[in-house]
Amino acid sequence: MRPAKLATDAHLDPALLQALKRFDSPTLSNAIETFAIRPQDEGYMSMDIRCLFPELGPLVGYAATATIRARGRPAHGDQTPLYQHVRGLPEPRVVVVQDLDDPPGCGSLWGEVNATIFGALGCAGCVTDGCVRDLTEARAMGFQFFARGPGVSHAYVRVESAGQPVTVGGLLISPGDLIHADQHGVLLIPREIAPELPAAAERVIADEQSLLSWVRSSEFDADELIVRRRVKH
Repeated sequence: MRPAKLATDAHLDPALLQALKRFDSPTLSNAIETFAIRPQDEGYMSMDIRCLFPELGPLVGYAATATIRARGRPAHGDQTPLYQHVRGLPEPRVVVVQDLDDPPGCGSLWGEVNATIFGALGCAGCVTDGCVRDLTEARAMGFQFFARGPGVSHAYVRVESAGQPVTVGGLLISPGDLIHADQHGVLLIPREIAPELPAAAERVIADEQSLLSWVRSSEFDADELIVRRRVKH
């Protein structure tokens, strides 16, 4: 199968990606809302996808996509298509893997070996709706794991496809999509507004802190609070 067209034809400034790492995912989610380019209940993964290493901080990168299975003895097990797909993306890269088993998590693609290999291929972490293992080793090398949880075995895990759109945590991810993820979850960054997001996030923070400063002050008034916080339709 021919790889899908990447979501981005031009690389974003690496300095921009570093700037996005300064913010947590809720702040960036709020900043995205100010552009009104997608519904507020879209663009992020469900809480099934958890950050295993919150102490490593935010993960930002371009999505390399794959699907896997781990049940049943396979007729193949070659990961070459995924290696090639990853190498065709700009750095930093995030491998987003949809587990096709029902239920997912029979076996893990991710452990010390693949964290080391994909780290050498310029990947900063992985996101999967399956399981991961070798947590101590992956944490020590700074390779981020986002998953449903840990597992003990790789079973018969094999890559079924690479470079095609996948759905993980209820979110459709295409190759080359820009991902931001941290202890709160996984967020899809709309590429068309990415250069404007750091400034928008700073405005969100300033507005929130202004409100909180007032709430904490002697000038706080409950009646005025109702006026200020009234939802506008």
